Amino acid sequence: MRSLIIFGFALIGVFLIDQGLKDLFEAGYNWQSKCISLELHYNKGVAFSMFAFLGEYLKWIQMALVALLAYLAIQEGWLHKYPLSVGFIAGGAVGNIYDRFTKEGVVDFVYWHCGFDFAVFNFADVMIDLGIALILLQELLKLKKAKH
Repeated sequence: MRSLIIFGFALIGVFLIDQGLKDLFEAGYNWQSKCISLELHYNKGVAFSMFAFLGEYLKWIQMALVALLAYLAIQEGWLHKYPLSVGFIAGGAVGNIYDRFTKEGVVDFVYWHCGFDFAVFNFADVMIDLGIALILLQELLKLKKAKH
């Protein structure tokens, strides 16, 4: 039960923060610096705008993939093993899919352009990456502990 509460709070928290930040940029917030620009972009594809050519089908494909991952998370026990991390990943995924159904595309707003151009991304993307990194770290620490 504790795992489900942690998962639920992480998912809802990430979703609400993500949507609040996206609302801020859709309302016109903009900030520029030498290396980072915080500005509104709509991504009709996935990372680096890949698969944008799929148009309306992309949101349904992405929703099916997230549903499959949710099923695996439950079946494989990831939800109980990594409740915070899976909550971060799920909250980010739900936030980005929500955008696909309610906006012109996924709302992105962080643009790194110092030394090289990087993909424009958002808070949900960061939380998905953080969730994956935390799972990998836990597994690496477990392997290290098992070797001793």
